[in-house]
Amino acid sequence: MRITHLITRLIVGGAQENTIASVLGLREKPGVEVRLLSGPTAGPEGSLEARVRDAGLLTLVPALCRPVHPWKDLLAWRQLTRHFRRERPDIVHTHSGKAGILGRLAAARAGVPLIVHTIHGPSFGPFQGSLANAVFRAAERRAARSTHHFISVADAMTRQYLAAGIGRPGQYTTIRSGFDLAPFLAAKNDPAVRARFGLAASDFVVGKIARLFKLKGHDDLFAVAPGLVRDRPQTRFLLVGDGAWRARFERRVRELGLQRHFVFTGLVPPGDVPRLVGIMDALVHLSLREGLPRSLPQALAAARPVVAYDCDGAREVCRNDDTGLLLSVGDRPGLMACLRRLADDPALRERLGRRGQQLVREQFSVEHMVDEIYGLYLRLAGRVAQVSAVTDSAAP
Repeated sequence: MRITHLITRLIVGGAQENTIASVLGLREKPGVEVRLLSGPTAGPEGSLEARVRDAGLLTLVPALCRPVHPWKDLLAWRQLTRHFRRERPDIVHTHSGKAGILGRLAAARAGVPLIVHTIHGPSFGPFQGSLANAVFRAAERRAARSTHHFISVADAMTRQYLAAGIGRPGQYTTIRSGFDLAPFLAAKNDPAVRARFGLAASDFVVGKIARLFKLKGHDDLFAVAPGLVRDRPQTRFLLVGDGAWRARFERRVRELGLQRHFVFTGLVPPGDVPRLVGIMDALVHLSLREGLPRSLPQALAAARPVVAYDCDGAREVCRNDDTGLLLSVGDRPGLMACLRRLADDPALRERLGRRGQQLVREQFSVEHMVDEIYGLYLRLAGRVAQVSAVTDSAAP
């Protein structure tokens, strides 16, 4: 079985880590030959290219880029079509918006027998204007006509796409975005790691793992920070990640006079994330657009409670008053109240974290994810073979 995965770029991010884990895991399955195509990676978010390039699995598509660019998009479609015709994969599995649309259209043009697309997050929604939404919905509907099956990282993605007229219910399967649980299960509140970032053992550390960019909810955290620090001076905020808006966020912290209470780690290799989660007392996830945010199960794997906006698939892992505290999107007073509650109640933090850890053990291992994807491939390939056999027998 020859399988080609395709993603727009390999920045440090949840969809990219999911894709790489899938490719590396599928490589170990019997009878599987797997490759990964990606556009070039650039920018302050960092790159994961080396993890698959060093394994000899990565091919770059020079014209594939994230922004809409008609000439480059046409060129990328042509490059992908030629590649699929030359390599003749049995399955093309696409990820992310741009690669998902161009890749599926190119695979159909090249006659690929089976085309699968993973929805990591919505390409349309209230986070952008009506014109952009109309364009992306139309593009997704067109690509859906060339798609045999969709994988959703959250049930919420399936509901949103079906409501937009994209695909049919029987075309969707939910497969959680798995990761290596062991480093998070072993994470501990290491005083030495805290000290490296200027954090005291007595500090209440609120963590956030996200690109420093729009739609990630940092402004809401900045809005509640002064009140939290005033009432509970031991509160510190650990912002893990980098991005184009870092200077803007650092300036905002200076304007608030909270430099001593905010720590910007900058770009962190994925292997270092468990140690940073270990020194958090709670993690907040305030994004306005995310399929199923990877930072939530990562924090819960380390038995750290989470506070999240009820956006997209967050409620499927942040179960209110069970594994975390769930808020309506933009509820700043509620965010402040939740963080005060967690700061004052270590027993609550322990209960939420342990319940979350149990959930993640059951649903989010990388081995489980790869097994589910591999099993889906086999079922879909079997259906394609049956259809081909019927077609051949009916031919004159």
